[in-house]
Parts: sequence; structure tokens; C-alpha cells
Amino acid sequence: MTKADLIAKLAAAAALKKSEASLVVEALTETIQAALAAGEDVALKGFGTFAVASRKARTGRNPKTGAAIAIPAQKSPKFKPGSALKDAVN
Repeated sequence: MTKADLIAKLAAAAALKKSEASLVVEALTETIQAALAAGEDVALKGFGTFAVASRKARTGRNPKTGAAIAIPAQKSPKFKPGSALKDAVN
């Protein structure tokens, strides 16, 4: 499902115009992104939790040359599905 498909289904389910549903989807994604950037977790009960995980700096290998390269520490967004979402999928 693409973002456009999601907007169309949301508009149909909530009796909204596509432009209104698009604003809702944009606001939701921007709000989650801003919260994660601020270091906050976003928990949607029954759906799941968005969180930021930290990765330590490490040494990797260039697959072409085999030379060692330094991989810097970084933060990565993670999603952990909730039990209701897991049950719906299974």
C-alpha cells in the first residue's frame, strides 16, 4: 500500500475529502518524526510503539577491497508492533 492508497482508504473510512485525509496523514507522520527527533517514544495503544535506538560506533569492512572502515555511532528509528496488531496479522 502506498501513501496515496492509505489516504484514499482513510478518506473513504472517515468520510473525508482526500485533501483532508492527506493533511491528517501528513500531520501524523510529521508529529511522529518530530517526537522521535526530540528523543521521545510514540506509543499507539493496540498498534505499536515508535522509538529511537542508538547504535555504537564500530569497525566494518569494505566489501570490494576488504579494507577496514570506521562506521560512526548513529540513532535509528525502530517500530515494535503491539499485541492487537500482531493478532490482526496472524
